[in-house]
Amino acid sequence: MSGVTEETVRRVNGLTARWAQALSGGTVFSAPGVWPLLAFLADGAAGPARAELAGALGVPADQAAGAARELLAGLASVSGLDAALGLWTHHGLVLREEWRAGLPAGTHGRFGDDLVTAQERLDAWAAERTGGLVERMPVTLTRETRMVLAGALTLRTRWRQPFTELPSQPDAGPWRGRTLRGLHRRSVRPDRVGVAGTPDGFVTALTVPGDNGVDVHLVLGEERMAPGQVLAAGVGIVERGLPLTAGGALPHGHVGPGLYVEQQPAVTPEPRTLDVRTVAYEVRADHDLLALSGLFGLTTAMDTGAGHFPGVSDHPLAVGEARQSAVARFGALGFQAGAVTAVPMMAGGLPEFRYETTVVRVAFDRPFGFLAVDRDSRLVLAAGWVTDPAPYPATGLGPGPSIPPTF
Repeated sequence: MSGVTEETVRRVNGLTARWAQALSGGTVFSAPGVWPLLAFLADGAAGPARAELAGALGVPADQAAGAARELLAGLASVSGLDAALGLWTHHGLVLREEWRAGLPAGTHGRFGDDLVTAQERLDAWAAERTGGLVERMPVTLTRETRMVLAGALTLRTRWRQPFTELPSQPDAGPWRGRTLRGLHRRSVRPDRVGVAGTPDGFVTALTVPGDNGVDVHLVLGEERMAPGQVLAAGVGIVERGLPLTAGGALPHGHVGPGLYVEQQPAVTPEPRTLDVRTVAYEVRADHDLLALSGLFGLTTAMDTGAGHFPGVSDHPLAVGEARQSAVARFGALGFQAGAVTAVPMMAGGLPEFRYETTVVRVAFDRPFGFLAVDRDSRLVLAAGWVTDPAPYPATGLGPGPSIPPTF
């Protein structure tokens, strides 16, 4: 990601880790979708609201707008990623030109008293900027609304090596008894998986490389660990601040959550291989950011009894609502990918097992986390927790398109 400093990446990833600690259950969220908005608000804020926003961002308020522009420009350089910022103001609100000029060009629109038409325009913007993944703006205009600042982020990547789709029936854990849309692949890259120790427990992390510089990391913790603990560990692994023992260096046995190293018969001599079993999923979530106002530095800014953004407008302004809607899809072909049907072809007759190979076997067959990451900068673009994977079609006619293609 060109032009983005390591410090900015660390600040945004820090928000990802803190946000993860505050969430529970199946979810998906994007800190890079929120961080620039908070930064531009901090640039125009004053008093305690300015200090709280700067604290949440981890950057002085007078540097926040520059860091937001840097981040947005960096996001625009990532292949497969589309990011946009939008600003809409009521026709009666006059903005300070120096603040508006700090936003990316072409982002400012206006709305009048016809709120139905204005809402339709905002909803259409959200759908267009996300390719229909998010169908409408997560906030609703009211007679009191004077300004809406919004961001949109869409990410797509295809796997370098596709998975084979097959039914999966976990024999233990919360998914026991369900027939899931399982995904399987074997490769000669055992170092794609590894184990890290944290104060909260051990975490297994798998890297699934995309073909455009974006990787998805699947992270599985010990059963007693909370989702936030597992995802925070995942951020540490992504940033390479948390040491990871790679699959090629692991001893035989049960070496981490869902992770085993064992000998298996083989037809031909093979190096140590990696056997991955996971599940397809689609996760959607809606987040009320004001319910975590302290995390986002918005506590004082919520007070409608006073204005907190004199750098934005002479008109007193407060934050009335702040929400995010997010969706993530993981399939056989890629992140936000569709379903695929695979028909393996093999020679007839029984194979002759003359050799043995060491197999690093990992299974994500109970709730786990995921982080979609820009490979170069290690910025976490989206993260989430999977509790309800996609079911396998019950028709008996083979895999169906329950997760539609998005490429």
